[in-house]
Amino acid sequence: MALAGSGAVACLAWADWAVWLAVLAASLGAAAAGRVLGKAVTAALVVVVPFALWALAIHGLFFPEGRTVLAAFGPARVTAEGLAYAGGIVLRTAALVVVMLAFSTWVEVPVLRAALVRRGVPAQLGYVLSTALGLASTVAERLERIREAQEARGLVVRQSLPGRIVAARLQVVPLVLQLVDEAGERAPALEARGQALPGRRTSYVDEPDSRAQRALRWVLAVASLAVVVSVMVPAVAGVLGGGR
Repeated sequence: MALAGSGAVACLAWADWAVWLAVLAASLGAAAAGRVLGKAVTAALVVVVPFALWALAIHGLFFPEGRTVLAAFGPARVTAEGLAYAGGIVLRTAALVVVMLAFSTWVEVPVLRAALVRRGVPAQLGYVLSTALGLASTVAERLERIREAQEARGLVVRQSLPGRIVAARLQVVPLVLQLVDEAGERAPALEARGQALPGRRTSYVDEPDSRAQRALRWVLAVASLAVVVSVMVPAVAGVLGGGR
């Protein structure tokens, strides 16, 4: 979580292709080390590819500050400046998406929740975080079960786009109903286990936390704070100087 957070801070604070490429490469390396590279890349492509097509269509063809025209199609102009601007947006978005997906697919949710609660995070917030991280896998499993149940009842999914859209609509409705019903069932169970009571919690889950990991977390926290300060101070100074 510390690595993912510091990577996201670096991507948002620095408008530099080298930083975005470094964060993207580090995220892919971490996903490969955690043996979740295929899952993270597949999920990232679902988000990044439509966004990239939109960015290239808007900024690549209709960039008002573009001067170096590569091709023209009536009012649309493909400019080098527009492509560079769109490429930067897509690269930054890809780095942010991959770093968060690598974290969410690699992390062991029960271990993370136990570690957060041991460090003073409220139990309710730890539960919300762990539930959010595990939601993607839960939704995927439920959709697969719903699809199998509907096919067993005779639902034929055509390979055409309209057929897939109709099948998706038929699957989303029971999925949402199941998730809402499960949320209602979890609330009394959490109350019965004293989730809302004050005080520290005990856990049978133990997290590995070596001295090197603790040192790395502090280094990343200090580095992230330094990055934010290095960006905010010149900006504030420029605003104050301009006002004078």
